Amino acid sequence: MPIYAYRCDACGHGRDVLQKMSDAPLTDCPSCGTAGTFKKQLTAAGFQLKGSGWYVTDFRGGSGGTSAPASAPAGSAAADAAPAAPAAAPAAPATPAASSN
Repeated sequence: MPIYAYRCDACGHGRDVLQKMSDAPLTDCPSCGTAGTFKKQLTAAGFQLKGSGWYVTDFRGGSGGTSAPASAPAGSAAADAAPAAPAAAPAAPATPAASSN
């Protein structure tokens, strides 16, 4: 049986109620007694996948899988650019040595 969250529009009183899915929603606030103001709230369901065979990434959003391959080529392009800079660095000391001759 799910737990439903209710909140009163009149007084702001909130309450969690264990109900069957087939039960009628509550309408009367238990705190202030106003009829028709006690409304069901939309809440996120919480669950955990336990046991063997479940991975954290199995139910992750589609953008997580798409961004990982996009990051890899960008990282490899940066890695290609990085070796070019050290190659230019040894050429610089050779130039001052030529001017001292």
